Amino acid sequence: MAATAAHQFAQCTTCHAWSPDHSMIAFCPNSNEVHIYRLLQEKWEKMHVLQKHDQIVSGIDWSISSNRIVTVSHDRNSYVWNQEGADWVPTLVILRINRAALCVQWSPRGNKFAVGSGAKTVCICYYEQENNWWVSKLIRKKHDSSVTSVAWHPNNILLATTSTDAKCRIFSTFIKGVDKRSSGAGSSSDAKFGEQIVQLDLSFGWAFGVKWSPSGKTLAYTGHNSVIHFVDDIGPSPSAQTVAFRDLPLRDVLFVSERMVIGVGYDCNPMVFAADERGIWSFIRFLTERKTASAGVKYGSQLSGAFGKLYGQSKYSTGNDTVQVSIPDGNVHENCINCIMPLNKAKDSTTMRFSTSGMDGKVVIWDLDNQLDLHEYI
Repeated sequence: MAATAAHQFAQCTTCHAWSPDHSMIAFCPNSNEVHIYRLLQEKWEKMHVLQKHDQIVSGIDWSISSNRIVTVSHDRNSYVWNQEGADWVPTLVILRINRAALCVQWSPRGNKFAVGSGAKTVCICYYEQENNWWVSKLIRKKHDSSVTSVAWHPNNILLATTSTDAKCRIFSTFIKGVDKRSSGAGSSSDAKFGEQIVQLDLSFGWAFGVKWSPSGKTLAYTGHNSVIHFVDDIGPSPSAQTVAFRDLPLRDVLFVSERMVIGVGYDCNPMVFAADERGIWSFIRFLTERKTASAGVKYGSQLSGAFGKLYGQSKYSTGNDTVQVSIPDGNVHENCINCIMPLNKAKDSTTMRFSTSGMDGKVVIWDLDNQLDLHEYI
């Protein structure tokens, strides 16, 4: 089985992120707090509780380069947390939005971060040395609905977004004095801040979970109508492939290599997609073995089972301390998986270990080393 450990941190986990050395994890237990745990002698112990937001924390990211944590919340605020001694000190970021902040991600160089919101805008935030604060520039008038996910290109300039208007867009975020022009970024490096490079109208439902491949040559994002899209040759004439599947929709995706993507969502079981030698993408299999229903099962019971996955509650009750959960046969998660994070070094082009968290409150660590049939795609 690919899952190596499952930890019950809360009754519901909204989002999570790892420290640069992967020794600590920060997550939101579906509240206005962020809990930080450290792995000590093979046991997770609570080290800090970050308390500054007034409403549910909807996004967390931990910078690899600076060791800063950024959080966003439904309270329309964002904080950058710096560790000073034994404490984490917050700095307020003025986002200038009138709706909830929904997602956040540090840029690859760690010198800025992007915030998607329910205000149909994206905030690009950076540190202003002269005034000793974080400021934001807004990308407006492009999205027709809430921005559900953001993803930075490896060149630190291009930003991909998905929205509940069913579209995926790519913008330039070049900020004078923060970024440098790079010949390796292509013609897009000449674009001004907020300029839309391309708009993708491939989905017929809400769009979620956009990610770039390690090289930045391929983009993947999902639709709420149980499809996943793969886009190459980003620019005026991109080439795209759409893979439809019969299972429940995905919420997030992760490139583990140039040719393999892991998708997670309402089916509670990570799905593997891969490209063959010709570059044709297809669904390979679920990451864990699934329990097969008997031949005499009626359609009604199958439908009830699907709704149980969507709305069922975890059978593990927890207090303040974490519980090591035994991994059962079949699905490891018992409810929707809403977040997937890599567990690799910054310069690695492949990801053999990653973690998922979901509405069942679990954080599960997965290892692809023993998945021998998938190694040809890694």
